[in-house]
Amino acid sequence: MGFTMGLNLLLLVAMVATNILSLYHLSSTIQAPKPPPPQQVPDHLLHQLHTIRATINHLTRHHPGSSSGVSSGNSKPPVPSDLVLYSHLSPIASSCHDNPDLLHRYMNYTPFSTCPLDSDLAESLVLRGCHPLPRRRCFSKTPTKPTSSLSQDPFPSSLPDSNVLWAKYSCKSFDCLNRFNPNLGFDPAHDIANFMTYKSELDLPIPQLLQIAKAANSVIRLGLDVGGGTGTFAARMKLYNITVVTTTMNLGAPYNEAVALRGLVPLHVPLQQRLPVFDGVLDLVRCGHAVNRWIPVTALEFLLYDVDRVLRGGGYLWLDHFFSKGVDLEKVYSPLIGKLGYRKVKWATASKTDSGGLKNGEVYLTALLQKPVSK
Repeated sequence: MGFTMGLNLLLLVAMVATNILSLYHLSSTIQAPKPPPPQQVPDHLLHQLHTIRATINHLTRHHPGSSSGVSSGNSKPPVPSDLVLYSHLSPIASSCHDNPDLLHRYMNYTPFSTCPLDSDLAESLVLRGCHPLPRRRCFSKTPTKPTSSLSQDPFPSSLPDSNVLWAKYSCKSFDCLNRFNPNLGFDPAHDIANFMTYKSELDLPIPQLLQIAKAANSVIRLGLDVGGGTGTFAARMKLYNITVVTTTMNLGAPYNEAVALRGLVPLHVPLQQRLPVFDGVLDLVRCGHAVNRWIPVTALEFLLYDVDRVLRGGGYLWLDHFFSKGVDLEKVYSPLIGKLGYRKVKWATASKTDSGGLKNGEVYLTALLQKPVSK
């Protein structure tokens, strides 16, 4: 009911605005004894009319009651729904109002008491573009008996289970997660050789990366790992005294907690969120497996230009094993990346050989690109 009334009101405002513009033209024509030369409508009136029309178009496309927050107008490849949400384009946080049921549940709490155990609800809102979340006046729940002795080593032999709230997860320990899939990154000792070996042209070991920067009279001190999982890349860079923060989401497992338990900084932000970093201050941005062909092209374009915003002149963008269909890499993604005007330090491609890659004709791309010092 409220949606229909609001839409009717906007339609009425649009009709009134259109009539005002028509009267404006009519009055200017009558006052002149001869047909005057064509006059342009003032820019502010055109802007208001365009705003009204854009709002109406948005509302008429909106489907109340949809729980996914993703438009169903175009057919999409069958990908996990959480990944689709993870890359949903939402330039501003108005999406909080597009999910009133979730927002009501999130804000239905008792002030000045312990917050509900609803981090999964919070993440659902974040993935739907409601970010930053509304602030609340309650105390976050912490583990009952956390260990006080945390390792300074970013590659500890194990991560302490007692420092995580496991209630919302099917696994109740890091050992369970490792048994389920040892490649998830929850066994730091298992990942200690990552980013250090060269197996194919798609690999860029960290020593080689640092040598490239040194040869270019550049320096890498500060970096950002976009979609960095449990923070293995940041952990390895820490051993070189390089500070890297990791953006990650808790998609079915405590990724943020794992990053923090390794003595690293997790940023709980989705791909569609503007990077919480000031302009031109980073030396390196790495985009791993979270950045791939499942991201809508427009969302990926916004991400690339936001990376450009935070990189300093001479800084590096590293697309690490980006995968897409081979034809899309040639016709869509290569031109999109090329718009940045970065220097290609490394550009390597290879066929993706797993079942999904063979079925869809997918390829990997590893690219190291350097931002111009000035434009």
